[in-house]
Amino acid sequence: MLDGCTPWPETLAARYRAEGYWTGELLGRRSGDTGLAARTAVVTPDRTLTYGRLDLAADRLAAGLGALGIAPRDRIVVQLPNGADLAVVCLALFRLGALPVFALPAHRAAEITHLVESAEAVAYICADRDLDCDHRELARQVLARTGSLKHVLVAGDPGPFTALADADADPVGLPLPDPEDVALFLLSGGTSGPPKLIPRTHADYTYQLRASAALCGVGPHSRYLCALPMGHNFALACPGVLGTLRAGGTAVLAPAPTPEECFPLIERAGVTVTSLVPPLVPLWLDAAEWTDSDLSSLALLQVGGSRLDPATAGRVADGLGCALQQVYGMAEGLLNFTRPGDPEEEVLHTQGRPLSPADEVRVVREDGTDAAPGEVGELYTRGPYTLRGYYRADALNRLRFTEEGHYRSGDLVRRTAAGNFEVVGRTNDVVNRGGEKVPCQEVEEHLLADPRIVSAAVLALPHPLMGEQTCACVVFRDAEAELTLRQVQAVLRERGAAAYKLPDRLVALPRMPLTGVGKIDKRALRDGLAD
Repeated sequence: MLDGCTPWPETLAARYRAEGYWTGELLGRRSGDTGLAARTAVVTPDRTLTYGRLDLAADRLAAGLGALGIAPRDRIVVQLPNGADLAVVCLALFRLGALPVFALPAHRAAEITHLVESAEAVAYICADRDLDCDHRELARQVLARTGSLKHVLVAGDPGPFTALADADADPVGLPLPDPEDVALFLLSGGTSGPPKLIPRTHADYTYQLRASAALCGVGPHSRYLCALPMGHNFALACPGVLGTLRAGGTAVLAPAPTPEECFPLIERAGVTVTSLVPPLVPLWLDAAEWTDSDLSSLALLQVGGSRLDPATAGRVADGLGCALQQVYGMAEGLLNFTRPGDPEEEVLHTQGRPLSPADEVRVVREDGTDAAPGEVGELYTRGPYTLRGYYRADALNRLRFTEEGHYRSGDLVRRTAAGNFEVVGRTNDVVNRGGEKVPCQEVEEHLLADPRIVSAAVLALPHPLMGEQTCACVVFRDAEAELTLRQVQAVLRERGAAAYKLPDRLVALPRMPLTGVGKIDKRALRDGLAD
């Protein structure tokens, strides 16, 4: 396995092979179905690709990237909006054996610099412009701060860089990677500082695709709408875009998760399944009452990323005319799903049960003993698709993994008598803002970099739509230095922080409450704000 990654013990690896979890399948390979070439693989608002055209485009891009000197195991930071280019890039990198590091659309210079440095990436693939960002200017900043980047490839107008379309060459034979080697890197939620890199292998990720597609009934006739950013594990592989393409279905890629963008695509492409985070569900339900789009093809709505409140869950069947599936998982591995045919009470109130028979899960009390059904504890897990360690993070791995190899998720859960999980919170300091994880410590460090702020504490407050909102409590140096919320948000933007990490609320205090050992007392802050 790639240096800096932790392999599974051979005893477990041998078991996963023998029991059929790891099969030797590679990501991005053709199915061998000669009748597939003419079928529709990818649909976007302005483009349609058959499997034949998708395969050819991926083969040509793989050859073009190889001609630039990009080699197997080279790390490539990929930050592209949902679209045909992103689908082609994914398949091309898998076939070349280069390793995509999936950045999110909201990431800016601070996050991309961190990813490039952490992965020692040799290339950055981005759009020319997306949302409010000129990624060519962002790339210029990252190049100035890092030393490993050799290539910037831009989808669209490349400016001073290389056009992604120019990385094109006649297809060539490529060596096959080891199925049990790393295939891609996902990002941790960044619960304590910048995100960590999660290595996923061909073997474990293809198993996740197969098992989740089978559970969700995704097959050749499925039409999966990717409304969330495709770089998220949820939209990429639960079963997501990759699972749908592997099954011979159609991936429908929306540029944004709004009803205005998605509803016409649902009608046009006959979408059968899609995935949302909880804050989007009431927006879709409200919009469904007045839309002219025909949503009758939609059969399944997956909801995950944070807890969906039961009242909203109960509106899905009537409001969207489809079944609801709650999904609770993590980019690190373990996935939990409610199943078709589960009692309504379980679908509305729980976040599902493990995907695989080989998932080994413990719910652990603070004293280290196993919690009984109905008791709250931290979820520990290991299995054939759960990582054994973050990339190049030995110190962190000693904290986050037990000696037996269980991943300490940091999630506080309650297991029902039927085996389903109810997620009740987090053990660490993070704001779960509509499924986006905002690391409090990182935001505090950005705030404290401004000389006008002498003390800062970031914490989560309840929010009816987002689940949680980010509140920044600060002590300014003096009255003349006091900033408004918009000014504080501008400070973070100037430091390159992603938009979802900007505080939603600002509270100015004369002093911070402290614990007995002199730390900021966040519990006292929350209690005071609640009062």
